[in-house]
Amino acid sequence: MSDTIHVTLREGTGSSESRRLRNQGLVPAILYGHGEKCVGLTATREALQAAVRHGSRVVNLTGAVKTAALVRELQWDTYGVEPLHVDFLRVSASDRVRVKVPIHLKGECPGQRAGGVVTLVLHEVELECTADHVPESVLANIGHLELGHVIKVKDLDLAEGVKPAGDPEETAVTCLVPGKKAEDTSPTAVAEPEVIGRKALEEGEAEAGKE
Repeated sequence: MSDTIHVTLREGTGSSESRRLRNQGLVPAILYGHGEKCVGLTATREALQAAVRHGSRVVNLTGAVKTAALVRELQWDTYGVEPLHVDFLRVSASDRVRVKVPIHLKGECPGQRAGGVVTLVLHEVELECTADHVPESVLANIGHLELGHVIKVKDLDLAEGVKPAGDPEETAVTCLVPGKKAEDTSPTAVAEPEVIGRKALEEGEAEAGKE
């Protein structure tokens, strides 16, 4: 269920006006997209923080405008506590959008019992999906992650219709003994025939040397 954020029109612009709004508990915003003109808005700090807590990526704007919108970019203060500015992108339910969502670990890693350390290499992943199916987060199931193995972006638990927007071969999670390298144990990994061929060649050369 999408959060609803009440917005009002923003008449002034500039840094001094933005500071004045923030002192009143308001956050400057802009709405754009779908070929319509940009609209300057304000939203309450509490409403935006609540949407963030709920993991909402698509919200319903009410008040000065009435539309569904993607929280395209949210700027925070130095301490990551208070929102400073938000960009809203007009969307409809069928629009395909790109969003970054956090990755959470799920399960108990058997590789840890063998002395490995689980590392979340990617804390968030960029996804492509329809606006009405934006997940709050994605799960990396480490219940089968053995020592020396990795979980790639393509191995993450993604709902139907949701796909990675970046490199699916990028490593998301590792389980390693400190100082060791990971093995590629993905289903698509294949043996390197040139290594086998090189071994055979070396053995042949060794036999030839004995003659």
